[in-house]
Amino acid sequence: MDAHLQWYHEMRGKKVVAALEKNGFTAAYFSDRALAAAHLLSLVPDGASIGLGGSMTIKALGLWQRLTEKGCTLLDHHKEGLSPEERFAVRRSQLISDVFLCSSNALTMRGELVNVDGAGNRVAAMMFGPKRVVIVIGTNKLVNTLDEAHTRIRTIAAPVNNKRLNYGNPCVESGECMNCRSKNRICNLTTIIHRQPLSTDIHVLVVGEELGY
Repeated sequence: MDAHLQWYHEMRGKKVVAALEKNGFTAAYFSDRALAAAHLLSLVPDGASIGLGGSMTIKALGLWQRLTEKGCTLLDHHKEGLSPEERFAVRRSQLISDVFLCSSNALTMRGELVNVDGAGNRVAAMMFGPKRVVIVIGTNKLVNTLDEAHTRIRTIAAPVNNKRLNYGNPCVESGECMNCRSKNRICNLTTIIHRQPLSTDIHVLVVGEELGY
C-alpha cells in the first residue's frame, strides 16, 4: 500500500478506535488483516462454539482452519447442503454461541455501528446472546456521520451483497437500494449500536485495509 494512504488509514483507524473506547467498546487498530486475525484468535477460547455472521470480512481473514485446530465448532448457516430448517436452526444456535464473529456495514467516526439486515439474526447476535462478539471492520467502511452510513449501505453494501448472494433484487440493476418489496429483500431492518450494550462483551477490530462490502 502507498505509504501516504497507509498513514491516512492509520490516522482514521486510531481516531475511530478512541471514539469506540469512549463509547464503552473494547477496540483496537491493526495495520493489516494478518495482525487482526492473530488478535482475533487470541480472543477465542479453545473448543468454543463460533457463530459466523456471513461476513466476507471474516472470511478474508482465513480463520477457518485455525479455528478448527483450536477445537472450535463453526456454526455457519451458509454451509452447503443445509435445508431451510437446518439453516434456521444454525442461525438460532448462533445466538447462544461462545463467540460470534461478524463485521458491520458502516462505522461512524463517532464510534457508532450501523447495520441493515434481512432476517435479523446477525444484528440480534451482535447485541445480545453470545458470550463474546468480535466485529472486524476494514477502514473502507468508516464514515463521518449516520447519514453517510445509510448512504454507504444503500449504494455499496446493499447492491454488492445482493449480487454476491445472487438474489436478483432491483439494486443489482440500479446500483443502489430501491426500497423494493422483493421476497428476497435483505434490507428489512436497521440497527445502530451507539454504545456498548449492557450485557455483551464486544471487541471491535479496525483494520487498515479494504475488507468486505
